[in-house]
This record gives sequence, structure tokens and C-alpha cells, in this order.
Amino acid sequence: QVQLVESGGGLVQPGGSLRLSCAASGIIFNIYTMGWYRQAPGKQRELVAVITSGGSTNYADSVKGRFTISRDNAKNTVYLQMNSLKPEDTAVYYCNADYKAGPIEYDYWGQGTQVTVSS
Repeated sequence: QVQLVESGGGLVQPGGSLRLSCAASGIIFNIYTMGWYRQAPGKQRELVAVITSGGSTNYADSVKGRFTISRDNAKNTVYLQMNSLKPEDTAVYYCNADYKAGPIEYDYWGQGTQVTVSS
């Protein structure tokens, strides 16, 4: 059974920092592209950052220079370090694991963790 369990969300003041973690089980973690997505109230889910099995990263323009995605394959965990947080970063943050084997795609989601940036 595949599980992605996020943690580290919470309430933080503007300009503050948080580190999200996503612990994966039930998958061969090191072959998956891991990503963080977020969904604010009334908005569609959007990509925040992804990291491939080889360690290449990609970020949404809105978080470049402020957020850093990383992975620890020994711990089957992906992280999102979020600095200089803004109120518009408020959302539920979801962890995603994705792997494509030819025409078959394996795609899994965590349950989400709330991040609220407010004074």
C-alpha cells in the first residue's frame, strides 16, 4: 500500500519559514519524481516544485529564490524548505510521487498539510 504522509505545516508570520516533509512508503522511492503542489481556497491545484530521480529541480516562478525542494533517498523523504513566506503562499500543500513506465503512469498523492501565512 502506497502512503505519502506530509508534515510540517502550520501558521507562520509573513517573512517566516517552514519546512515541509513527505515520507513515502510502498514505492521504490528513488525512481520517482517527487513534487509539491498547493491549492488555495477557490483556486486550482498548482505545481510548486518538483525534483526528479536524478536530482533535477523545477520551481513555479512565484516561489523561485524562496523555496527549495530536496530529497533524501535513504529516508524515502522529500522536503520543501519555504523561506520569506507571503500571505499568498497560504494553501494546502500536497506531496506527489510520479513515475512513468512506458504508457503506464504511477501517480500518488498525500493527504495535504495546511500552510497559513498571516500576521
